[in-house]
Amino acid sequence: MTMSWRELNSILADLNEETILNMLNEERAGERRATVLVRLHQRYTILRAARERSELLEGITFPKVAALV
Repeated sequence: MTMSWRELNSILADLNEETILNMLNEERAGERRATVLVRLHQRYTILRAARERSELLEGITFPKVAALV
């Protein structure tokens, strides 16, 4: 799927991690535009880091600090 830079940026914030990874792989196999690959990778890593951080902290309770209670 060929998409202009403006079109890509307008939808990127609304896409999930899996969709962006698929787009990244399609771009790698197809047109291989460096700027598009970098932008897709930037967004993918932001979403992946947020998911991994959420998984890492899942079930953790933070200790109560006496000064804040």
